Parts: sequence; C-alpha cells; structure tokens
Amino acid sequence: MAKGIFISFEGPDGAGKTSVLQKILPSLKQGFGNEVLVTREPGGVSIAESIRDLILDIKHTNMDDKTELLLYIAARRQHLVERILPALEKGSLVLADRFIDSSVAYQGYGRGLDTAAVTWLNDFATDGLKPDLTLYFDVDSEIGLARIEQNKDREVNRLDLEKLEMHQRVRSGYLKLAAEHPDRIVTIDASRPLDEVAAEALLIIQQRCLKN
Repeated sequence: MAKGIFISFEGPDGAGKTSVLQKILPSLKQGFGNEVLVTREPGGVSIAESIRDLILDIKHTNMDDKTELLLYIAARRQHLVERILPALEKGSLVLADRFIDSSVAYQGYGRGLDTAAVTWLNDFATDGLKPDLTLYFDVDSEIGLARIEQNKDREVNRLDLEKLEMHQRVRSGYLKLAAEHPDRIVTIDASRPLDEVAAEALLIIQQRCLKN
C-alpha cells in the first residue's frame, strides 16, 4: 500500500466515539497487523499533549475563545507533522480521535467564531489534508451529558463545565458539517447500545476503506 488510510472519529461530548474506537480496534488490527496508529486530538505527541493540558485545565475558565482555537490549531500542526504524516507515508491505518471537524464544531459553531476563519486555519495547519473517512457519532446533547455524569472514570475537563446550550450548538454544527460533506462524513446514531454502534462503525470502515 503506497499510502495509508486516515479515519477520524468525531462527535459531541458523551457520544461514545472513544469507546467505539477501542471496541473495533482488534478487528481492524487483524487486517493491518502492527500498521495501525491510534491517536487523539488535542495530543498524540509530547508538545500537543502539553497544549492539551493547558486547554482542558478546569482552572482556565477565563481562556479567550480565539486563544483556545489557536492552541488547538497549534497542537494539530505538531501532531500532524510528528505523528500522522509519517504513519500515512508508511502506509499505516491512522485512527484519530478528533481532527479538523472538532474545531469547526466547537470553536466555530459552539463558541460563535467565524467558521470560514476556523476552516482556513485548519487548512493552514494541515496543508489541506482531510481524512479519507470521518465517522460522526451523533447523540442528543442531554443524553451525552448524562453519560458523562454517570462515567466516573472519565476525566472532567473545562469543556465539560459548559452549559447545555453550548453542547447543543456543537451538535448542530456537526450535523451541518455532515450535510455539507456527505462523501467524507458518515453519521452514526450513537444513542443505541455500544455493541450496535461499534458493529455499524466497523462495517462502514470495512466497506469504505478496507475493500482490498
């Protein structure tokens, strides 16, 4: 395989995308062996993980919205050049827990920043790279937040402290992105049991990306 496959997992808080990724990972490794990279945003590499700690620290409730966006973009760039691109060049399957769409949904629609500007910054940071496939796990905001409240093992970060209205705007943004990019973004109903959601996600990946 001359070029790797890049798949991003997106969704509002509490959608369960990370749980789905971990559940289907063994099946995906059967086809790719050790050539599977699982990573996350913000984070994935040392510099980006440090930025993640800064962004999500619950003490930083006074962070300016544009500062937040620019920190995410900086983390994305470092993550891309240090980890994602080398893996794709090797022909690996790259599975990213969040990527460019998160910035548009959260900082664009959620925070009310100019979505065109957010998109431009994404393109600048990634040199226009888009995932081959994006799985968007959709769930009602109330359900997502209730799941977070029930999951005592999950880290509580600054975004979890946002009001319901913010999370609803984020979800609305994701749905608009899915409608605008139907060739790349596939929407999955994440309100169902984990096993059902994971089975559908795996089938979509197999049909769209792993035909050979």
